[in-house]
Amino acid sequence: MHNPETEETTSFEPRFNESGLIPVVTTDAGTGEVLMLAWMNAEALAKTLETGKVYYWSRSRNRLWLKGEESGNIQIVREIRTDCDQDALLVKAEQTGSGACHTGRRTCFYRTLNSDGRSLIFSE
Repeated sequence: MHNPETEETTSFEPRFNESGLIPVVTTDAGTGEVLMLAWMNAEALAKTLETGKVYYWSRSRNRLWLKGEESGNIQIVREIRTDCDQDALLVKAEQTGSGACHTGRRTCFYRTLNSDGRSLIFSE
């Protein structure tokens, strides 16, 4: 249902889920390639806005983390968008170093589902 109050506002009011998180799709600002999907809490979003570097909330580590703090592959914010009901974010970033994935690949989305629907093909 169309909600003009939410969908047409110019006020940034991100809607975090019951765990205090919001999903974030991060793309390469130059190419549009999807680099990763991660989560932010209010603190990660505030640090991202404050520093211009992308921070996430690590669910596995249960802590705030600067993307690239260990690898050096930092993401520099070029643009942040929100979806129509402000419960998801799109970060367009300049990816430094070898890539976004902890495997050393440029993107976390390096496997394609095969036509059999059960196996994966490496895309990179």
